[in-house]
Amino acid sequence: MSAPFAPLAGRRGLITGIANDQSIAWGCARAFRALGADLALTFLNDRARPHVEPLAAQVDAQLLLPLDLLVPGQLEAVFERIQTEWGSLDFVMHSIAYAPRDDLHGRVTDCSRDGFLLAMDVSCWSFIRMAKLAEPLMPRGGTLFCMTYYGSQMVVENYNMMGPVKAALESATRYLAAELGPQGIRVHAISPGPLKTRAASGIAGFDDLLEQAQTKAPTRSLVTIEDVGEATAWLATDGARRITGQTLYIDGGYSIID
Repeated sequence: MSAPFAPLAGRRGLITGIANDQSIAWGCARAFRALGADLALTFLNDRARPHVEPLAAQVDAQLLLPLDLLVPGQLEAVFERIQTEWGSLDFVMHSIAYAPRDDLHGRVTDCSRDGFLLAMDVSCWSFIRMAKLAEPLMPRGGTLFCMTYYGSQMVVENYNMMGPVKAALESATRYLAAELGPQGIRVHAISPGPLKTRAASGIAGFDDLLEQAQTKAPTRSLVTIEDVGEATAWLATDGARRITGQTLYIDGGYSIID
C-alpha cells in the first residue's frame, strides 16, 4: 500500500491493541500505512494471532510481535526487538484497556482494590511504561498516542470504573507531553465516539449508547474506525508538529452536547 501523498514515508511506528478488523487500532494502522509509514503490530496471544496476522499482511507490517501486558517482560521484549530490527521509532500507539468483568459491571463505589489496580496497570500505567521504553528510540522526536473515552470527563451510564481509569490516562498524557516535549516527543489521547468494537461489547447497554450518540451528535452520524485512523495519523505528521498534550475528540461533536 502506498500513496502519492505520503507525509509519513520513511517513518516507523508501533501499533498495539489490534484484535480484529473492527478494532480502532486497525483503522489507525491502515491510515498510518496509507500515509507511507512502516509498521510493527502486536497480537495478544496464540488465539488472537490468526485474526491479526492477515491484517498485518494487508499493511505490509515488518514486525508482528506478541504482547500480553500481564506477561512479565513481554512489553520490554517488544521494544528490544524494535531496537534490534529498526534502531528507532517515530510513533507508538497504545490501544489497550482492561478491567475485570465484575468490577466493570458494578458501581465504582463497590469496585475491588485488586480490580481497580489491575485496570490502572493495564489501561494507564502501561502507557507510561511504553513512553519510557520509546523515549530512547526517538532521538529525532516522535509521537505517542493512547485511546480514551468521554466517560473520563462526564459520568456515562455503565462505563463505571473505566471512567476514573481513563481520567488518569488523560492526565498522564498531559504530564508525559510536558516532560518529553523538550526531546521533540509529542503525546496525545484520542477520544473516539462510541464504536462497535470487541472492547465496547463488554459495556452494558452499549447499543443504547450508540443510538444516543447518533441522535445527539451534531453530525447525526456515528464515527468509524477509518475516521479515527485518519485524524490520528495526521497528528503524527509535521503538519501537527506544534500540537501536543491534547485529548482529541473524534465523535461527530457528541461531546459538546448536553
